Amino acid sequence: MKNLLYIGNKLSKHGLTPTTIEILGPLLEREGFRVSYSSSQKNETLRFFAMLWSVFLYRKADYVLIDTYSTTNFWYAFATSQLCRLFDLKFIPILHGGNLAFRLKNNPKICQMIFKYSFQNVSPSLFLIGQFKSEGYENVIHIPNSIELENYPFLERKKVKPNLLWVRSFAKIYNPIMAVEVFAAIKKKYPEATLCMVGPEKDGSLSSAKQKAKDLGLDVLFTGKLSKQNWINESKGYDIFINTTHFDNMPVSLIEAMAMGLVVVSTNVGGIPFMLEDQKEAILIPDGNVDKMVEAANRLIEDFDLFNRITTNARQKSEKFDWDIVRHKWISILK
Repeated sequence: MKNLLYIGNKLSKHGLTPTTIEILGPLLEREGFRVSYSSSQKNETLRFFAMLWSVFLYRKADYVLIDTYSTTNFWYAFATSQLCRLFDLKFIPILHGGNLAFRLKNNPKICQMIFKYSFQNVSPSLFLIGQFKSEGYENVIHIPNSIELENYPFLERKKVKPNLLWVRSFAKIYNPIMAVEVFAAIKKKYPEATLCMVGPEKDGSLSSAKQKAKDLGLDVLFTGKLSKQNWINESKGYDIFINTTHFDNMPVSLIEAMAMGLVVVSTNVGGIPFMLEDQKEAILIPDGNVDKMVEAANRLIEDFDLFNRITTNARQKSEKFDWDIVRHKWISILK
């Protein structure tokens, strides 16, 4: 049995959205791996030192998985990876950061200290693989984010209603204000339209979105963080999934929406156009373009054939991300 140490932000018990560490880790445990985790400390400084201590504590582990982001948490990955090097541990950065391409160009020496010496770099995003290879990194492979497809029943809609769903942490990078603005424009044409926004507060953006809705006189349902099952149940009352992010690689929420028969309208940023084909599995629009997102939503409401074609294709695409398929890629590098 292989022993793994998984380093990442394990913070759902503090009210934040579960990240990959809380999804992938248990799936690997089911495959027979013994997985230890770090860290669930809410305080960033305490979390940083807990991660470093865990590397020392589990320095006999077979592999160390490191969720690697591009902003503040990038330095967690840097520090823990260098400690892994000191103990001659095989470490595997899992590349999540929407702006990691910026890091590669602006912090090349620091990036080399991590990614050049890793056992393997794993990217859920084909976009990031291209970015890494263009900077000379060949030890990077594609393993997509996954879902357990059986948990996401496909709901066949008979009619498209102007009901919008947004699911993400409330952070500026995900641009939740845009969702409220899109809703305001759609409601002018369809007074019966609704918007549900699911996710926890992260940087004050939830308060800003609520104030924006109040200023525009809109009745938006803000649910806060929901359990996976609760948001799956909530999604049944909505038809259009809007993704307003400024940066992204391979958001699991899009895969989940596709699996359940919602039609995705998303900004065309980062890894998303590498994941979804415009007009086939989703409608992709320019970053920050409210008018284009409204136009796309209106088309889908009025053209059921288009809606049906895209949601059928999207469901088929989501099946490629089922854990029963993705698991083999992880097993191949860990065993």
